[in-house]
Parts: sequence; C-alpha cells; structure tokens
Amino acid sequence: MRARLALLVAATTVLVLLAFLVPIALLLRQVAHEQAMNRANAVVQAIVPIAGGDVRALGLAVTTTAVPVTVFLPDGTPVGAPATVTPAVRLAAAGRQALTVATGDGRELVVPVVGETGTLVVRAVVTNAELGRGVSRAWLTLAGLGIALLLVGLVVADRLARTIVAPITQLSEVSHRLAGAELTARAAPAGPPELREVAGALNHLAGRIQDLLAAERERVADLSHRLRTPLTALRLEAESLRNPDEAARVASAADGVARAVTAVIRQARREVSAATARCDATAVVAGRVAFWRVLAEDTGRAVTESLPDNPLPVAVAPDDLAAALDALLGNVFAHTPDETPFSVTLTSRPAGGAVLTVADSGPGFPPSAARRGSSGGDSTGLGLDIAGQIATTIDISGGPTGAVVTLELAGP
Repeated sequence: MRARLALLVAATTVLVLLAFLVPIALLLRQVAHEQAMNRANAVVQAIVPIAGGDVRALGLAVTTTAVPVTVFLPDGTPVGAPATVTPAVRLAAAGRQALTVATGDGRELVVPVVGETGTLVVRAVVTNAELGRGVSRAWLTLAGLGIALLLVGLVVADRLARTIVAPITQLSEVSHRLAGAELTARAAPAGPPELREVAGALNHLAGRIQDLLAAERERVADLSHRLRTPLTALRLEAESLRNPDEAARVASAADGVARAVTAVIRQARREVSAATARCDATAVVAGRVAFWRVLAEDTGRAVTESLPDNPLPVAVAPDDLAAALDALLGNVFAHTPDETPFSVTLTSRPAGGAVLTVADSGPGFPPSAARRGSSGGDSTGLGLDIAGQIATTIDISGGPTGAVVTLELAGP
C-alpha cells in the first residue's frame, strides 16, 4: 500500500508540475526573446539619428554597439559590422518601413532612414544565442524546483502512508495472535476513523470470544462437577460388593473416572500454558500402561511395553498426556475383540520431545477416524481428537490387520 500511495502521489505531482512548469518555461523563453529584441531595437534607435550625418562618426558609433549593427548607405556600401545586402534590407529600402525577419542564425531587425542623398538602412542582427540567453539556466532552475517538490511530495506521501499502514499491520498482528489462542491480544485504535472503528470492532470480538469461552469452561466444569454425585454412589456400591476383588476393581475404575472428572474441572477453569506445561513422559506412560494392564489381563490381551530407561521430558501437562493415552488405549479395548494384543512404545525425538506409538492387531480404523466426531463404532469419535490436541503431529495408519497411532510430542 505504501508503494501504491507513493506512486499515486508521484504521478499526481508530476502532472501538476507539468501543468505549471511547462507554461512558465515557455513564458521565460518568450520574455528572453523580447528582452533581446528590445536591446537590439534600442541600439538601432540610437543609431538612427546619426545615420544621415558624417560617415566617420557613424562608423565609430556603429562599432561600439552591444549588438552587431550595419548601416547600408544609399549606394549599398556597408558601415560597421561586415555584412551583405539581404532581401530584408532591400525590402526596407524600397518600402521605407521597419522590418523584423527571422533567419537561420537568429532575427534580423532593419530600419530605413531617409537622408539627403537617399535611403539608408540600419540593420541589427540578434543571434539565437542572444535570444536564448539565460533560458537554459532558468529551465534548469525550474527542473530542480520540480524535482525538489516531487521529493517533498514523496516524503509526505510516505509519512501519510505510514499512518495508514501501521494501524493495518497492527490489526493483522492482533488477528494472528487471536488465531493463535492469545485471547488477551488487543489492538490500539490509531489511524483514520475507519481504522479506529475496525480496531474497536476487533477488540469487541476478542472480548466476546473470551467471554464465550469462559462461559463454556464454566458450563463444562459445572457438568463435570455434577458427575461427582453418581461417582460417589458408584464407589459406595463398589464397597458393598461381597467379592473383594470385584469391589477393588470397580472402586479403582470409579477412582479413575473421578480423577478424569477432576482433571476436566481443572482444565476447564484454567488454561495451561504451553510454555510452562511439562512432564516426564516415561513416568506418565508407565503409570497408565500399568493401570490398563490389569484390564488387559482380564480380557486376555498381550501387552508389549517399550519405554526408555531414563526420564523423557515433554512440553505436555501430565494430566493431558495421561488423558490422551487413556483415549488411545480405550479405543483399543472398545473397538477390538478380546485377546487382541497391543503395544505401547515411547522413544525420544532427535530434536527434543518424544514419539508415542500405540499399535494393535485389531480390524483397524475406518477412513473417517481422523475427523473429530467421526467414529466407526458406537462412540463419540473424540478419542483421537483428544490425543491429537497434545501432539505436534498425529499419524494414523494401518488397515484390516491392525492400527497404528503415532503422536509426536514437543520438547520443553
């Protein structure tokens, strides 16, 4: 935009300068011509009174003039600057009237003088150099003035363009920050009234989005909080079971659901910054695999676990990583037959972070599995979406012979 405004101002300035400077340049040339002719006419008028007198005095007067002057006597003899009789001289002598004739070398001014012995003709020549004296300098001055005015116009246009472009750039930056979930970003109203109005509308939109997300988080937290009552009842029912193993298993499942509900409440009421969230992926994955191993033994599933021996820090909150792994393993148990083996692999990334892979030998994923809310079975279809939210990239592969989900986790 700055370049276009500068080009527009430059074109407008050039047109205005041409409209003013070209007539002024022509006028200056005309004035220079008139001044040169006036000087020559003054010299001729000074020679005319003495043209019919003494020839010696006339010759002395003619040789001291500022412009070349020749006096042609009645017999054609020239006095003064050497010259030949021209058609203009003959015409002036015959018609006895002053003439101004343009020639290739300039302008010729002839004035007839009637004397006692006949008609004399006083001839003065104004060369092209005399006619254009000072014109080139004046034109260069006008050109310099025009260039200076053009540069001043471009500087003013650039400053004006900055006052317009800077607020637009700021609005673009704020919109990108809002798109990056930085809901506290606001635009400072600046520039023309229209841009200030746009900045106010963008700030209002950001505030409205923030209010709606806050209300949504509160509704999710309230809904999760309401689940605690039936969970408490389920825990009491588990404690009343006669079989201690079944009671422990149901109570453990109820505790897991309670922990998940608590995590949902905390996540809904606070935002975890990606810059501060971190955990030991080895410890979290090991803990969740141990939790699911009990259910895998009950359903006859073989579990293959491959974890590094050392801690593996990642830029993910521990609750989020546990929820993602639970979602993936929950899909394995929900959508594969009993006795279907699965594996959990955790490796480090060369650039920092980790790679988490969950694979099974089940029927595989339907083509729509990667879309949020899509599922090939009786489920909400949000499991893979939950897992994908913590990963920089998620890869879903596999066919009828099994499925493989790979999550790449960023390093802290």
